[in-house]
Amino acid sequence: MEVKAVTRDVRISPLKVRLVMDVVRGMSVEKALTTLNYMPQKAAREVSRTIKSAAANAEHNFELDRGALVIKRIYADQGPVLKRSMPRARGMANRIRKPTTHITVIVDDGADY
Repeated sequence: MEVKAVTRDVRISPLKVRLVMDVVRGMSVEKALTTLNYMPQKAAREVSRTIKSAAANAEHNFELDRGALVIKRIYADQGPVLKRSMPRARGMANRIRKPTTHITVIVDDGADY
């Protein structure tokens, strides 16, 4: 049975999050969390939180065994971009883009009903 968790509006670029996601795609939940725990990237913490949420959803809502869960699909979509301006020389301003990300994790226990 597939169980999903979504974290929305994470203040980090989708490209940076996808680099971390590629490492854990297809792993078991426990192995993925251990791997993410030792990664230095900021995105690793956000991806780890989303995986933990998906595992908790599976345990609480569907009474699935956490040890049997595998990351079936994981992806990052672009969220809204916050636009700011920074003062420059001669009274001008440059646009600063602050991207956000929506992280989606789908875990599966491998059993079909």
